[in-house]
Amino acid sequence: MTKNKSRPIVLLVAGLLWAGLTQAQESANASGGDATGSGGTVAYSVGQVVYTSNTGSSGSVAQGVQHAYEIFTVGIKETALNISLSVFPNPTTENLTLQISDYNNEKLSYQLFDMQGKQLSNGQIVAQQTQIDMNSLPTATYFIIVLNQENKNVQSFKVIKTQ
Repeated sequence: MTKNKSRPIVLLVAGLLWAGLTQAQESANASGGDATGSGGTVAYSVGQVVYTSNTGSSGSVAQGVQHAYEIFTVGIKETALNISLSVFPNPTTENLTLQISDYNNEKLSYQLFDMQGKQLSNGQIVAQQTQIDMNSLPTATYFIIVLNQENKNVQSFKVIKTQ
């Protein structure tokens, strides 16, 4: 009779020890899914903050974060010149004027870009005021970059074109 009474206790202790040795995965992911192709299917997740690597004689598998975590400073390092640049009117409907104070015949040029980075026009700056025609452009936001003769950025402007 003592064997039958001790058996549930032994099973309970063994079950608790086994539960303590098991490992589970838990993660709060931002997104995820399954990718299927001709070579098979892979489950993926985005936003997982922990990873492990398992290596064997035939290869290795990385689980978890597999993308680089990089921080970039976004901006343009502008070349210092002793001139003052401005664009007006901003927002504009037709023509935009690029004005340079203290213009000393520096070899400058401008480039006009849309929001996707496509260059729409460019030209040389040969006077204190340069007109940029924006009549044919749709209503949107554009960027104008002023370059020196070494093709380095002097200054950039965000310009809004309205109707």
